[in-house]
Amino acid sequence: MKRHILYPLLATTLLFGACSKDFLDRTPANKVPNEEFWHTSNDVNLALNAIYNRLSDATYDDGGSELVHVKNPWESWTTEVSSGKIGTDIETGWDYKPIRVCNFFLDNVDKAVMDAELKKRYIAEARFVRAFLYIPMVQKFGDIPLVTKVLTKEESNVPRTAKKEVLEFLFKELEDVAAVLPASYPAAEKGRITKGAALALQARLYLMENNWEQAALTAQEVMGLGYSLFKVNTESESDRKDNYAQFVDFQGAEDEKNFRLGLRSYEGIFQYENEGNSEVILDRQHITVTQSHLTNTLLLDASVGGWSSITPTQNLVNLYVNYKTGKPVDTVSATVRAANYAKADKADFVKEFKNRDPRFYASILFETAPWNSLTKNGGYVFKWPKGKSNTSLTGYNFRKLVDPKSNREQVESYANLILIRYAEVLLTYAEAQNEKSGPDASIFDALDQLRVRVGMPKIDRSEYASQDKLRQLIRNERAVELVLEGLRFYDIRRWKTAPNVMKNIYDVTNGLAQSRVWDDKLYLMPVPQSQIDLSYGVLKQNSGY
Repeated sequence: MKRHILYPLLATTLLFGACSKDFLDRTPANKVPNEEFWHTSNDVNLALNAIYNRLSDATYDDGGSELVHVKNPWESWTTEVSSGKIGTDIETGWDYKPIRVCNFFLDNVDKAVMDAELKKRYIAEARFVRAFLYIPMVQKFGDIPLVTKVLTKEESNVPRTAKKEVLEFLFKELEDVAAVLPASYPAAEKGRITKGAALALQARLYLMENNWEQAALTAQEVMGLGYSLFKVNTESESDRKDNYAQFVDFQGAEDEKNFRLGLRSYEGIFQYENEGNSEVILDRQHITVTQSHLTNTLLLDASVGGWSSITPTQNLVNLYVNYKTGKPVDTVSATVRAANYAKADKADFVKEFKNRDPRFYASILFETAPWNSLTKNGGYVFKWPKGKSNTSLTGYNFRKLVDPKSNREQVESYANLILIRYAEVLLTYAEAQNEKSGPDASIFDALDQLRVRVGMPKIDRSEYASQDKLRQLIRNERAVELVLEGLRFYDIRRWKTAPNVMKNIYDVTNGLAQSRVWDDKLYLMPVPQSQIDLSYGVLKQNSGY
């Protein structure tokens, strides 16, 4: 559903609207006083649409992991977090303004005279958004104030609530919401929050908290709701011009077809022409042209108008397995890679990227990588102009999430930003089930769906018959499947692998791209000092800051 939100700031406006008999104190004509609102279902629908506008994406968040480099600290807090030198003046997501908007809606919705079942559903949608906003906060900060109503000035200094209590609230909220929301909507309302979204978010939270049994059960429930991985069966004329035979040793025409359709299936998930596809469980809706976002600009290089703000690291590149065998590849040393890159002929450099998982070519722009459909006239080939303005500091750029149609038309991307998709649910199930009881056929079946979608062979079940080996494979799959979707920041913290992976990152010439230092205090983010000051000491700081 493309929500034409007439009042995107409506809920905020209502917070401050007031009615007065004094002529000089009358509410401005462009404001809606609270006393004149909350009468009809249309009023409630407008307010709820404004709440949908609070759903936030996490494009930058993986910059706080080993897979992604975010180079500009003024764009994202993850630059300083990844360096290990974050201060208490950095805003890392402690934000109660959108939660206040949700609470305001929930405090006032009962004033409206409307169909009881519809009102119940609208309330469930608002409660979901509030839970969605709370989850990254409790994961980043631990104990946080749990606020479930609009506070008066006298109530505003709220101490931090124990994480355990916040989690109990969120699990119960999502359980209640899932019981109310429908599994699907008519076409006119496509894009609203569903039962599947509530269960998938609940499964994500169970996984984050290492509750393997509930994570597996809840993910399994989502798996029974009819979602499927997105696939294409044709290529566009411009896409067919991309020569992948220079990178992959195809064993005939059928092999090449499987590879190419696998690549197109994966990259197509995120493109405007395929939005709302069978894999999407929840996305942030955008209205064509009038509600664009900067994804293309943040990811692409300067030659096509990008800023190279968010780029892949060598750590990520190394994780893409062999297309033929599905097994890890042998990577060259940083010294050899730099020597190969220094050669005018890049053939030796490119050898390292041969026969990789199709998701590699769909996600990473590396020297000599083609992408004909990216530009109006075709013929685009990625080249890294080291040291130039708006250029990657790692030697790679992201292709994933870029919408080539928008780039060809020279407008910002207006594709919906996917917040939860079915691939994540499959990976949640696989990890939770393996941690709960070790390898079984259902886990391999879930993982095989991801591999087969991109034209790769199924996983060798004898090779990964132990819990530990399967654990490593699942973690690798999460990395290459879900990179840039905001989950890796949390994964390396819940796995306690951050101290081992948050090391300095280097470019393809072995030059230092970013110095990184890990400190265990970084398992939690600092409470902003400004908020502690405003609370007159009621809020307490996390340890180490």
